[in-house]
Amino acid sequence: MESEKALELVKKQLTDHRYQHTLGVMETAISLAKLYDADEKKAELAAIFHDYAKFRPKEEMKEIILSQGFPRDLLDYNAELWHAPVGSYLVEKEAGVTDPEILAAIRFHTSGRPGMTLLEKIIYLADYIEPGRHFPGVDEVRELARKNLDLALIKSIQNTIIFLLKKNQTVYPDTFYTYNDLLKNRRID
Repeated sequence: MESEKALELVKKQLTDHRYQHTLGVMETAISLAKLYDADEKKAELAAIFHDYAKFRPKEEMKEIILSQGFPRDLLDYNAELWHAPVGSYLVEKEAGVTDPEILAAIRFHTSGRPGMTLLEKIIYLADYIEPGRHFPGVDEVRELARKNLDLALIKSIQNTIIFLLKKNQTVYPDTFYTYNDLLKNRRID
């Protein structure tokens, strides 16, 4: 699918603010893909569609999670996590994107997962550091992203976990598992 067609489909699903965020994620993902020698077209398409289901009704997302075999425990955690797996399903069904790498990058862009692929890491991180994001710690992660993708991911997940803990919110287990996996297997180069 061409990026213009993808953007047209996505724009109908998002608020103007979220669409601008998507454009920032797209540009950041392309830059990271160039830097880390990943497939730029896949990074672009995954970034465009990463928030496709963001504004779907919670009941619709819950139904998709239950009917499509996604982990049921997602429903026990913040609904902000739901749009990622639901989005991967809807992007395939409604937009016709069938590339498993792109769909996985969409699916895991909120929680991460142990053994993340390069594309999954790029989309996760691009969503976190796109230029429209302004919060404590984001500049440090942007700087790390130019040097070492895994170290940037580790720092972004640390920041996220600390943020959730300070707000007395639960942390989805896959986020902890991702953090531990990255620490054990990080690339230092």
